[in-house]
Amino acid sequence: MAALLRRSTERTSTKGFFISIEGGDMAGKTTQAGLLAAWLRSLGREVVLTREPGGTPAGEAIREILLHGGGTGLTAVTEALLFAASRGQLVAEVVRPALAAGKIVIADRYVDSSLAYQALALGLPFESVLAVNEWATGSLWPDLTVLLDVADPAAVRSRPRNQPADRIEERREDFHLKVARAYRELARRYADRYVVVDALPPVEVVAETVRSVVLERMRRLDPQEDRTEGREPGRGAGRGPGRVPAGREG
Repeated sequence: MAALLRRSTERTSTKGFFISIEGGDMAGKTTQAGLLAAWLRSLGREVVLTREPGGTPAGEAIREILLHGGGTGLTAVTEALLFAASRGQLVAEVVRPALAAGKIVIADRYVDSSLAYQALALGLPFESVLAVNEWATGSLWPDLTVLLDVADPAAVRSRPRNQPADRIEERREDFHLKVARAYRELARRYADRYVVVDALPPVEVVAETVRSVVLERMRRLDPQEDRTEGREPGRGAGRGPGRVPAGREG
């Protein structure tokens, strides 16, 4: 178990750059992942944007079971295994080939979602959920995990939706509060790869903060990022892995 925990903090994508966007339901993950991808592409970078569960034909079929009508009556263990199966297929088909080609991969959810939802919130053994995901992904971990943190999940879950709530979004409010706390615990455990961003300010303010912390982390791992055409030299430099209040440069 100790070895698994250590490996989950090590950089494992050696050519491209792997970013995961995490957070509770309605925190703005999909919006921020899309905005980040568009910004990086505007700078001439090749970006692959993925979502979970899904992203491959097999993953989309699993998504339907997990989130919609086909998932009625699933146990917590079955749920965790299905998420891991979808994730493993996504890594094999999409993520690893993209990283090997030197591309930036932005994942709208990754392993930390299973650790937060199925392990820490639903109460499955943390070690088991971690181990099955290590197996499914071949121990591939992000270079950076951006947590969109919401102090009060009810505040964002009451926002208008573009589509009906799925099976997991419909769970009781106390479950979603456990998820929010679980993510903060993961950010403490894996502080070297996490950056916590306040998700409550306006979308563009949050997006600017996300861009800043992504650029800082890319520069930290590859100093040549400072010489990339279109970059803003020095912006975001020196930020540590702790919480970043949106809209304030520190």
